[in-house]
Amino acid sequence: MAYPSEYAEEEDSGGQPVLTVEQLTLQLKDLLESAFPAVWVSGEISNFSRPSSGHCYFTLKDEAAQIRAVMWRGTASRLKFDLHDGMEVVCFGGVDVYAPRGSYQLVVTKLEPKGIGALELALRKLKEKLAAEGLFDRSRKRPLPKFPRRIAFVTSPTGAAVRDFLEVMRRRWSGADVLIVPTRVQGDGAAREIAAAITRVNQMELEIDVLVVGRGGGSLEDLWCFNEEPVVRAVAASRIPTVSAVGHEIDVTLCDLAADVRALTPSEAAELVVPSQEAILAFLADRRQRLLGALQNKATTARHRLVMLGERRAFRQPFELLRTRAQRVDELWLRAGRALKHRLTLQRSRLETWAGKLESLSPLGVLARGYSVTQRADDGAVVRSAEQLAAGDVLRTRLAQGEVLSSVLETAAEARK
Repeated sequence: MAYPSEYAEEEDSGGQPVLTVEQLTLQLKDLLESAFPAVWVSGEISNFSRPSSGHCYFTLKDEAAQIRAVMWRGTASRLKFDLHDGMEVVCFGGVDVYAPRGSYQLVVTKLEPKGIGALELALRKLKEKLAAEGLFDRSRKRPLPKFPRRIAFVTSPTGAAVRDFLEVMRRRWSGADVLIVPTRVQGDGAAREIAAAITRVNQMELEIDVLVVGRGGGSLEDLWCFNEEPVVRAVAASRIPTVSAVGHEIDVTLCDLAADVRALTPSEAAELVVPSQEAILAFLADRRQRLLGALQNKATTARHRLVMLGERRAFRQPFELLRTRAQRVDELWLRAGRALKHRLTLQRSRLETWAGKLESLSPLGVLARGYSVTQRADDGAVVRSAEQLAAGDVLRTRLAQGEVLSSVLETAAEARK
């Protein structure tokens, strides 16, 4: 690339421009950056340093050559592992020229430990496959029982994970039994053993409340069995609520995603699985104190109300109301008696009036004035005319006092004949 003449001095010999160091460096910078905008480079880290700025500076070398490399703070902060001298890595970035020193360097934007790239690719593909099947869905996650009685831990019986788990369990809660299910947790065949152990626990007749799967910390290769498909599927298929306790806080394994609960370490798994006995006792003590306070407040309120009720007139003079009501009853009784007598007198007067009227209309009253009623004795018919009688008929005559039986000898009609 040629620069305009204003950036160079003309030389008499041949008319070729004379470049300054800066001009030459800029031309080299443009050439290198355009020729190598993004490359993958593998090598060994040496002369590594990370000052307070957070940027990482190191030399990337192999047996025949070396190149300076820099990783800016933003990229370095996203690394999930620490860099150190002697580490074999694969870097991705662009070639840059550092003008003040006149040297070229690799600006790293991605860095992986050598040999891990293929594993990461396989992990990414498996994760996408299992996620599409729904094995990592949040809707599948189940809550852990608050007070488990029996816990199964699938892990290596000789690792520090078991000791840490049991120590935390002993310190926090004594009301649960722990069943250790021994298995390898790294190396070839470990994934099959872990999956088989999970299946075996789910098939046990012994009732298990929580299943913990995990191990202590380690490198990505050490933890790789917890990313393998048999383990992930066994965890997802478990009928028992599961806790993944793979002791690596940075990297999340597929086992962590499939489990109902993820614990960063086996110690944290113990804290998640069982409650704190001290916290429960403190909670109960607090509730006891609050209940006692509530009962005391209720008793005080009830006592105050009782005192107030006792000061009322009805309780200070309990028979006053009774006497008042008794007096009122007496008054009503007298009024009722007077009203009854008045009504009886009124009814008697009316009765006498009606009796007089009836008496005046009564046949007996007529009889009392000297009249009588004559009836035929055989059929009781009232005799109103002599034509109703014949000689020999028996008559019954009713007087004001008593009756008279008589026999017809002759009627006036017959006599005229």
